[in-house]
Amino acid sequence: MCGIVGYIGKRQASPILLDGLSRLEYRGYDSAGIALLNGAPQVNIIKKAGRIDNLRQAVAEVSHAGATGIAHTRWATHGAPTDENAHPHRDQSGKLVLVHNGVIENYQSLREQLTAKGHSFESQTDTEVLAHLVGTYYDASDETDGATRLRNAVQSALRKVKGTYGIAVLHADVPGVIVGARLGSPLVVGLGEGEHYLASDVSAIVAHTRDVVYLNDHDVVSLSSERFDVTSMAGGDAQVKVSRVEFTADDAEKGDFPHYMLKEIYEQPQSLRNALRGRLSRDEATAILGGLNMSPQELRGIDRIILSGCGTAFHAAMVGEYVIETLARVPTEVEIASEFRYRNVPADKNTLQFVLSQSGETIDTLAALREARRKGIRCLGIVNSVGSTIARESDGGCYIHAGPEIGVAATKTFTSTVAVLSLLGMLFGRIHHLSSADGLEMIDELEAIPDKITSILKQADKIKAIAEKHCNAEGMLFMGRQANYPVAMEGALKMKEISYIYASGHPSAELKHGIIALVKPDMPSVFIAPDDAVFDKNVSNIEEVLARKGPVIAVTTEGRTELERLTEDVIYVPDSPSYLSPLLTVIPLQLFSYYTAVARGCDVDKPRNLAKSVTVE
Repeated sequence: MCGIVGYIGKRQASPILLDGLSRLEYRGYDSAGIALLNGAPQVNIIKKAGRIDNLRQAVAEVSHAGATGIAHTRWATHGAPTDENAHPHRDQSGKLVLVHNGVIENYQSLREQLTAKGHSFESQTDTEVLAHLVGTYYDASDETDGATRLRNAVQSALRKVKGTYGIAVLHADVPGVIVGARLGSPLVVGLGEGEHYLASDVSAIVAHTRDVVYLNDHDVVSLSSERFDVTSMAGGDAQVKVSRVEFTADDAEKGDFPHYMLKEIYEQPQSLRNALRGRLSRDEATAILGGLNMSPQELRGIDRIILSGCGTAFHAAMVGEYVIETLARVPTEVEIASEFRYRNVPADKNTLQFVLSQSGETIDTLAALREARRKGIRCLGIVNSVGSTIARESDGGCYIHAGPEIGVAATKTFTSTVAVLSLLGMLFGRIHHLSSADGLEMIDELEAIPDKITSILKQADKIKAIAEKHCNAEGMLFMGRQANYPVAMEGALKMKEISYIYASGHPSAELKHGIIALVKPDMPSVFIAPDDAVFDKNVSNIEEVLARKGPVIAVTTEGRTELERLTEDVIYVPDSPSYLSPLLTVIPLQLFSYYTAVARGCDVDKPRNLAKSVTVE
């Protein structure tokens, strides 16, 4: 949520900053602003509510030069999305400007203290209070070196605040320096020759550099055009590791697709191959997951697994629970990460926890990780973003290698996460009771999934026609059983996120336990009914809906043509083992939600009120 971009060097900063903001649009925002410094006594600020195009137009209308600058996209927390509340914010002197991701929890008491000292505020934000606080420490300092003075002022102010932050700070009296700091909100330094960058996400700066330093909590960085220094809030230099970004700027472009979401749906055959590559051993008939940092003996000693995530990651975890218990018979439970730290979850030394997050920065999932480790639980991460906070703080884990996912509605990261959880199921299964023949069969089935997805994608026109037929529905019900119950929840989430149609996912067997009261002609029911042990049960539920004049859209296995006598809206997926079927059945639901949103004229890649990465509570 929100986005920060900073640049210091020899080039004009505004094109770099505006391009970086555009690359952060997927994170979600409602206003944007830019501050530039060109040796003048004041920092020049332009900020606008609404889309970045509004800001771009405003910048084009004035002379706004400068080789040092910071920029921001805001997702409103304190105060409405207005020009006044947009970042950057000034301090009382007007010389210091600051952008901020996160929440300052004690901003109200700080604001009252500063008001009593004669400070006046132009916005309702917690961020402006932080800018004023940093400014008071800067003005009170007798330090002669400007860079040191600004860094010390930032550190002193941050010791007074409670909450989370990723910040970037400029001061007119220190024209060659940007200071950044983080606690609970990601921040990364980009390295160049004679120039440096600061961003909340590497996608903002990957067009200019792929060499980066991911800051840790409590790090403070001072940037000039020639160098950067990272210190710790506790004192002394911080540990610095230069990382190489895996993807390029081209990887994060739409190409010929009208939307990022559609591009990422079509990338799933390849993203799944990437998730599986190098992790399947035919010699040992098992999965190879060296990043777990656990020996087979340690893994065999695990008698309970906890999976934690939010949103789409939570749904993937629910599939993982079914797969792991089916293949390995290890008791597995799924916890919504946002609730985990507020519960007293029993766990002993033989419990292993996995936290799932596309960004590796989801604040609730990160809190679950830290709570688990606080209780002495071994905690591993399953993430997409290399170098993310969860990747750095966990005891080990797996990258899903899905590549950049720009669309707010997660698609390829769901299937890649489920693929990695399937590998875990195979690994634990082989350690316990699965035979080598079972392992080899599963390897064959996993390797066949990408081509099967390609065949489903060829039905896009048919799915589009079904979506256009039902796009004006009042609401939708999604239903499935066993491993496809979480697929129903995921399908409903996608529909809600991008089309704004109310949708809910349920176990099919719960239909008669209240849900059937919602069935009516303008409430379509989407049934995920593959050819499995409960196929006939799903057919019975479908007939119950049809008897009450509820439209039905069915997703089933190729060859089960009997559903065509019940409804004309049938989408077929290739046959697969039941525990892998979610990798196939979710694809039609992704396309269905996408084409529904397009038919309704919705902004698919920028759904209202949503952010790609939730980094504040």
